[in-house]
Amino acid sequence: MGCDRACLMSGGSCIVSPLGELITGPIFEQDALLVADLDLNDLARAKYDFDVTGHYSRPDIFRLHVNEAATPPVVFEKNGFGSGS
Repeated sequence: MGCDRACLMSGGSCIVSPLGELITGPIFEQDALLVADLDLNDLARAKYDFDVTGHYSRPDIFRLHVNEAATPPVVFEKNGFGSGS
């Protein structure tokens, strides 16, 4: 348990409701299994805030671009400039 210098993130699992409310967690200090009961009616209400297939979807101004080139998983930077590897 814990995180040494090479570790980028130590845990922090949580459960967030469809409406963006934090239900449980985050837990950093120990191993844990997070369980929650969710109100499925919140899904319909949440779509009013973010409806990706409805009128908020703007293919004329938004696009998804997937770069399939191999890239390093972590880039360390100094002064905003990456080392490239």
